[in-house]
Amino acid sequence: MFYKKKSFKAIILFLAALVLALVCAPTAVFADSGDGLYLGGFPAGFVLGTTKVEVVGLCEVLSDNGTCSPAGEAGIQAGDVIDRINGVEVRKTADINEIIAREYKKYEIEVLRGGDRLTLPITPVSDKLSGGKRIGVLVKDSLNGIGTVTYIDKTNNKFASLGHPVTDGSNKILEIYGGTVYNSLIYDVKKGVRGTPGELRGAFESSIIGNAELNCSCGVYGKLAENYNCSRLIKTSKASIDSVSIGTAYIYSTVYGKEPEMYKISIVKVDKSNKDNRNFVIKVEDKKLLETTGGIVQGMSGSPIVQNGKLIGAVTHVFINDPTRGYGIGIDKMMSSY
Repeated sequence: MFYKKKSFKAIILFLAALVLALVCAPTAVFADSGDGLYLGGFPAGFVLGTTKVEVVGLCEVLSDNGTCSPAGEAGIQAGDVIDRINGVEVRKTADINEIIAREYKKYEIEVLRGGDRLTLPITPVSDKLSGGKRIGVLVKDSLNGIGTVTYIDKTNNKFASLGHPVTDGSNKILEIYGGTVYNSLIYDVKKGVRGTPGELRGAFESSIIGNAELNCSCGVYGKLAENYNCSRLIKTSKASIDSVSIGTAYIYSTVYGKEPEMYKISIVKVDKSNKDNRNFVIKVEDKKLLETTGGIVQGMSGSPIVQNGKLIGAVTHVFINDPTRGYGIGIDKMMSSY
């Protein structure tokens, strides 16, 4: 084997570079499942119960007089949100059957459509198969999607994710009445390009991370599943936004499978008091990540941002016209929300 002797100067330069790398890069400390703060970066599947019941379709009811569609005859359309029936609030699918089972002389259904509130007379019919009253609507009272967990707080048995709220079609924060967050794996990536955001495509697993309890401007939060094992996660500590500097940082994210990897980014702007929680502007520098995703894609929201070995925030949004750049929220804001 050919061996080239290094000069003393080269050895000094090598050692200096090694020390610099150790100072700048986060320290990977894999811990047991005891108390503490742990980095996320792994994908999660969200099934969130919402407080609105949306019509996704109409169907016919088989009655003694043949088939009919009470909802269609009343003028209900897919996309309508059923808000009240005879003045009684509807907040979940089961409320519809419970209310129309009551004995009223007449029924009126209030729906929200494109910002308008419509009151429509409707006549439920008796379903020949079940015997119960039906109006012939297909509805949903939950939503689901893929995102990223930011951190696990094992001391208080809670988790945080996304770094931004889940919103409805009018960009209002959805009120949730609970939900389940599942472990997931990423099986494909739609690469982001200028003008068209990419996305992670994932599948839910049966194992549970925890139960969602809050959807707010800083993300989705919840209680950790009992006996959640943190042994594969990296134990960390947080740093205030006051200590964040322009320059090199890292994100932890999963773009294939279910194990997060570390990717190099730059923090190019810090805005401590931003009212929209856009406290950082970040730029992806990691060649591997750029080749795989084109930068930041949907589903990466919540990926923890680390600088000098400490958790400082999470990725929240991508620039539509430049997928290599995006926004991040400061960790202090996230941790003070739940």
